Amino acid sequence: MTDLVDTFASRGDLAHLALFLWASSSSVLAVYALRAHAATSRRFDDFVRSLARFNDTFRRRS
Repeated sequence: MTDLVDTFASRGDLAHLALFLWASSSSVLAVYALRAHAATSRRFDDFVRSLARFNDTFRRRS
C-alpha cells in the first residue's frame, strides 16, 4: 500500500488518491447500508406474515 501512495505522491496525484479512497469507502458503506436495509425488510415481512397467520388461526375458531 505504501508503494501505491509513494507512486501517487511522486506524481502529484494525491487529490486523485484521496478521491479514490473517499469513493471506495462511500461505496462500501452504501453496500453495507443496503444489506442492512434488506435484512430489516425481510424480518418485517416475516413478522407481518406471522401476524397474518396468527389472525387467520383465531378468526376461524370464533
